[in-house]
Amino acid sequence: MFDTKITIVVRDDLATWQKLNVSSFLASGVVAQSPGLIGDPYMDRAGHHYHPLPIQPMIVLTADQATLSAIHRRSLEREVKSCLYIEEMFSTGYDQANRAVFARFAPDDARVVGIALHAEKKLVDKITKGARMHP
Repeated sequence: MFDTKITIVVRDDLATWQKLNVSSFLASGVVAQSPGLIGDPYMDRAGHHYHPLPIQPMIVLTADQATLSAIHRRSLEREVKSCLYIEEMFSTGYDQANRAVFARFAPDDARVVGIALHAEKKLVDKITKGARMHP
């Protein structure tokens, strides 16, 4: 149905609240860069209005640190822009601090806890090889 795929991969050893937090941040980043992914607002039978949601599913996978690092590297090699969340961002409390701590790391030393990609399906599958569905 869709030519593209949205996939979020989170590190498997995170606490549940961290997995949810990282997933929500990464999902919002993907959607912010692709406004065409957003559908129309929702309205229930009683006439209450709700914000729109993405028009296609987002797949959330899990991986260990080594696999996440490989996924990050493959996304850079294939020039697929991604959203990235690193471990040090858990110690900050707002956007400017997140960006400041993020800027202190390079791909070879970033402790990636989550990555999100939106690209052609087969390409996303190749990049995220090794990640798996949540148990």
